[in-house]
Amino acid sequence: MDKIYPYYTAVWVTACLVAVVLYIRHRQDYAISHRSYRRFIFVPWKIATFLVAAVGLIVIAPYTGDPTWDYYDAAVMSVLTFLTAPWVVGAIYKAARSEVSLAQAYVAFCLWMFTTSWFYDTYILIRDGEYGPLWFENIFASSALYIFAGLLWNLDWVPGRGTIFAFMEKEWPPTEVRNVFFRIIWFGLVFMIIVALMVLWFVFPLSK
Repeated sequence: MDKIYPYYTAVWVTACLVAVVLYIRHRQDYAISHRSYRRFIFVPWKIATFLVAAVGLIVIAPYTGDPTWDYYDAAVMSVLTFLTAPWVVGAIYKAARSEVSLAQAYVAFCLWMFTTSWFYDTYILIRDGEYGPLWFENIFASSALYIFAGLLWNLDWVPGRGTIFAFMEKEWPPTEVRNVFFRIIWFGLVFMIIVALMVLWFVFPLSK
């Protein structure tokens, strides 16, 4: 496996550089660049759920039995997830419906992988001089959490439609940020419970 690491690293670094170029060339076409996206995610209930999840992951990090998971990578990956997952999930959905370009889907995928895997790989490579033993498994475990986080923070309530994912609307992120917490709370709890169970499933077997 050691022989594939240089090639794998070269591939994902190149992929990220291409994504950066694509983003810079058409920055204004990306919803994540707009002030409306920041208003969309920086609302009290989303910040509160992020803080609860982030603190939980950071606190348990050193006790999981996985030596590659520490306070630092848990904290950075949590922040990156909050800032990017809502847009990434929405952009991929809209690209599948041909509402945004495939270039945006590509950038979203690279941002997803950087948040859930490539940042982690780089940190461990710098810290330990090699990839972590669970780097491949981490892609799937962290990606599952990332997708559910993106769905959770896209929950919205629209008059006449009820509770939906915000990216299902034509105008996304919405220019009007409504106070919908008490309308979506039960759906939000389902996602939070699923995420909590996934964390327990992935974390505690490592400590045995």
